[in-house]
Amino acid sequence: MKLTLLNSTLKADFDIIEKEMELAIQSDMELLRNASVQLLKAGGKRIRPVFVLLSAKFGSYNIHTIKNTAVALELIHMASLVHDDVIDDAQLRRGQPTINHLWNDRIAMYTGDYILARSLEYMTNIQNALAHQILSNAIIEVCMGEIDQIKDKYRFNQNIKDYLRRIKRKTALLIAVSCELGAVSAGADERTHRKLYKFGYFVGMSYQIIDDILDFTGSEKELGKPAGEDLRQGNITLPVLYALRNEKLRPSILKVNEHTSKEDMIDIISVIKNSGAIEQAYSVSRMYLKKAINVLDDLPPIKAKKILRDIALYIGKRKY
Repeated sequence: MKLTLLNSTLKADFDIIEKEMELAIQSDMELLRNASVQLLKAGGKRIRPVFVLLSAKFGSYNIHTIKNTAVALELIHMASLVHDDVIDDAQLRRGQPTINHLWNDRIAMYTGDYILARSLEYMTNIQNALAHQILSNAIIEVCMGEIDQIKDKYRFNQNIKDYLRRIKRKTALLIAVSCELGAVSAGADERTHRKLYKFGYFVGMSYQIIDDILDFTGSEKELGKPAGEDLRQGNITLPVLYALRNEKLRPSILKVNEHTSKEDMIDIISVIKNSGAIEQAYSVSRMYLKKAINVLDDLPPIKAKKILRDIALYIGKRKY
């Protein structure tokens, strides 16, 4: 996420979040500390903390309270990435070697567990039963999403409903909860935090669909991994599902497996890009974005509302 989208006041608070995250992953155990720092240094868009901070503006904003929620949500996301990389046997994350590649799967899994535990520790600073209920339900759903992803690997006969349910749990839910918990932690009223949840959900769905499109349209340098890598690892995304509807193209796509060569993947990517599937996927992404912006219309006209709208539009237009 480009910080130019944020005003100077929020950027200062965002810097506080970054410093707090550095403190959060510290450990007396050198190996655990090094592995956690490796993940943090790989960077990221930090979209969840951004949404926490902006949503908190609809309540009684206090950075020293809100930072706990922002850090917790980003740490949960980071932990899920570590587990994802083990499941996918990924070698790179944002262009940097993954924890499982530098060390091994067992170290990576325990590192992910450690980061998750630290996130829950930060949430104990939020004295709100509803916030803890929302977060625990979200973690349950995220875990179910991880299982879905494993079960759906190379399952080319899945339908679009399966895909949408999976990306809700994988991505959209944590973004929705980031928006909701930001508002809840700041004491916003129920109507407001429910609206912000819906906004985050719709934005999150669009965000993941765009990510899945970029797997075919982005370069290796932009993606931090080879183009088409999601498909090669068996993750059947929306562009693939649309391309599979073409009976002439279907046989070549069904041949993809973890041993498919880079040269063959270039051909498959070209097939999918020329099938019209990318345009169809973009259409679904735009539908979710439109819903997100419509939800914002019902929220108070504060500065944070405009920034949320700008971020939503940025997500819909991003190229990597």
